[in-house]
Parts: sequence; structure tokens; C-alpha cells
Amino acid sequence: MSSPPTKSRWTLAGWALEPEVSTVAPSSKWTNKDMDPVPEHLRTWTTWNYIAYWISDSTNTASWELASSMIAVGLSWRQALPAIAVGHIIIGTVMVLNGTIGARLHVAFPVITRSSFGFWFSYFSVVSRVVLSMFWFAIQSYTGSECVYQMLKAIWPSTAHIPNRLPESAGITSVGMMCYFLFWLIQFPFLLVSPQRIRHLFVVKAFIVPATWLAILIWAMHEAPPSVSLTPKHAELSGSAASWAWLSSLNSALGIYATLAVNIPDFTRYAKNERAQYVQIIIIPIAFTLAGFCGMAVASASEVLYGSVIWDPLQLINLWDSRAASFFAAFSFALATLGTNISANSLSAANDMTGGWVLCPWEILSSAPGFLTFMSGYTVFLGPFAALMVVDYWIVHKCNVDVPAMYDRHGRYQYWNGINWRAVVALLFSVTPSLPGLAASINPNIKVGNAAKTL
Repeated sequence: MSSPPTKSRWTLAGWALEPEVSTVAPSSKWTNKDMDPVPEHLRTWTTWNYIAYWISDSTNTASWELASSMIAVGLSWRQALPAIAVGHIIIGTVMVLNGTIGARLHVAFPVITRSSFGFWFSYFSVVSRVVLSMFWFAIQSYTGSECVYQMLKAIWPSTAHIPNRLPESAGITSVGMMCYFLFWLIQFPFLLVSPQRIRHLFVVKAFIVPATWLAILIWAMHEAPPSVSLTPKHAELSGSAASWAWLSSLNSALGIYATLAVNIPDFTRYAKNERAQYVQIIIIPIAFTLAGFCGMAVASASEVLYGSVIWDPLQLINLWDSRAASFFAAFSFALATLGTNISANSLSAANDMTGGWVLCPWEILSSAPGFLTFMSGYTVFLGPFAALMVVDYWIVHKCNVDVPAMYDRHGRYQYWNGINWRAVVALLFSVTPSLPGLAASINPNIKVGNAAKTL
């Protein structure tokens, strides 16, 4: 008997996947096993899983930089810490509201948005989420490259003297580009591992990273006692300037996990029961506020020790004399960055490797104000997405949605030609007022009024 003909991989037809049978969709074209509702035997996440996940994710380099950059722009720790706490209370609330949708329906974020935005317009929210994940993937990868540099320099101090062959306009040095490529190579194999098998990485991270942060905090408080370091010498803002800086910091705190607040159903769909994910409203504010205090306290101590507020922890490590301490601290931050990049970015459909290069993340991380501007800027788009999902499910539909119709392009969520025009109007009214100020913050050459800037 002759074997069945095989498709050549050199043709487009050779890359076509076999159709998958779905239990909910009228045509497998609109779903696959990853998009179908999670079967009961795979709903394994318990309350402790969500606690461990957020403790692990709160100790990432971006959380440290968010808190310390608030100190660098002129706020005292007493002003900055409430901004982080309030921001994450809001984030935790939205996480639970949107997370409940995933825990009840057990479907993914791209499917849920079809109810809110319409079958075809939902792709706009999905693509927007992917693009922002690409930005975060690039930024975290560059942070990882800084960790690689510190580890290499700790082993071979001559690394610091590698000549630069790149022009100043590149915004990065030759050794920086080399380290970025090395971290990219280290990270790539982990992106090929399934989420079920890579969970051990997060367990290791949950033990190593918080312990390292605590050690750095103890060192900072020993070298510069809190009675000295936490005195707001660096706080130079007052009046309306301090108020606007606080609001900007609050918006930045909202922005750090605004992406995940939108697609949190991708994680809560695996909840063992609906109640398992409720703990997020408690653990998120606590974990991120404690992590933020660590970044603020060390940044404040750096002013006493080195004469200026060092908001980037990798730049702080660069000043240490102990090569062993520098290596292990940098390794810890590299592990934190790797885990966060996988959980919050690549698993959210952002593992487009080329995007990590073309976005030039070193430009975003070049200064504390620039970092805060980026953090607060993209909430202009993701905030309305998350709000629309909350309002649509809890208020408009009163928690009654038709799951099979979400998989049917001719179903009730087709609306007008696949577009929910109400969602379009809501997005226009919520996003448009902030665009002029956002454009001016990105490009200072764009002139807008003070009201637009502060908005």
C-alpha cells in the first residue's frame, strides 16, 4: 500500500494546519484547543497559586524602577508610596472584576472581547494588547541585557573596557548591544517551553528574587540608616508641581500592569473555582507596595551614599566594589526579568523576537522621566479597554453572556458588521482627550496647551 501524499513544506499549503474539532464553535476556523473553554480537569489554579504568582511577579525590575523613579523626579517616599498603593488597589479591583469573567466562563481574553467589541472589532483590542506586549518585551529584554553586562563585568572586569563602535545617536554601546543579544539567546529557549512545564521557573524565582531584594534593602539601611536616608533631601517639588507629579506617578502605577488587567482572563480561566482568584484584590496591593518601598528606600539611600538618587538598580550594582555581590544581585534581577517577560509578555502573544529589536527600548529607559512617561502613556489606551470589558459584562449584560455565540461570526455578537458601535464611541470619548498631551510628552517639539499636557 502506498503512503498518503505529504504536503511540501516549501509551499504555503504545506504549512496549513489540520482543522480541529470544537465543542462550541460552528466552524473550527474561529477557534482551536487553546481558545476553547478550559476543560474541568485542566482548571488547577488555587488561591495559593495566585498568591505565589503575584509575589513572584511583584519583584520585577520594572516595579523597582517605577518606585525609585518617583523618588528621582522629586517626590518623597511618603508621597510616592501612597501613589503605588492606590494605583495597585485600583489594578487589583479591575483584575478581580475582569478575572471573574475568565474564572466563570473559562475562555480566553480574545474570545471574551467579542462580546464587548463585536466579533471583528475585537481584533483591534487583541492587536493593541499584542503591540504593547512587544514594547514591554523589548524593555524587559534590555533590562535583562543590563543584568548580563553586570554579571560579565563581575567575572571579567575587562568587559567594561570593550571599545564602542556604534555612533552616539544609536543610544547604546557595542557592549550593550552584545549583552542584549546574549540575553535574547538565553531567553529564547524558555519561550519554546509550554506554560505547564515552565512553572518551575516561577517557583525558583519566588524564592530567590525576594530574598535578594531583602538583602539589598538590609544593606542599604545598614549603610545609610533610615533616619538619614528617608529624610526627603531630594524632594524638590511643592504646590501644584508636586500634585501633578503625584497624579503622574499614580497613572504610572496603574500602567505597570494595565496590560495584564486587560487579558487577566487568560490566567483566571484556569482557576479551580471562581473564588480562587478573589485573593488578587488583596495580594496585588500588598505585594507591589512592599516591593515599591524596597525600591524607594534603596533609591533614597543611594543619595546619601553616592550623592544622587540612583533609580536604576543595575546602575546601583555597577557602583559596588564586591564582584561576588554584583554577580549574584545581577543574576537575581536577570531571573526576575526573565520570569516576568515570559508570564506577562510572551505568554500574552508578544513573543515576536524582531519587535524586541526594532523598538529600541534603551531610549525609553534612558531617564527616569522618560520611563514614567512611557508607563503612564499607554494607560491612555488600555484603561478604556479594561473598563469596557468590566462595564459590558457586569452592567450591560448583567453577567449573562452567550459563550457559544462568541465563537459564531454570525451570532448575536456580530452587532453591526462585526463592530459594536457603542464600544467605538466609548473609546473615542475616553482616548481622544488625552492624545494631545501624550503626543507632547513623547515629542517636546509638539506644542499643546498646559491643560492638555497635565491631562
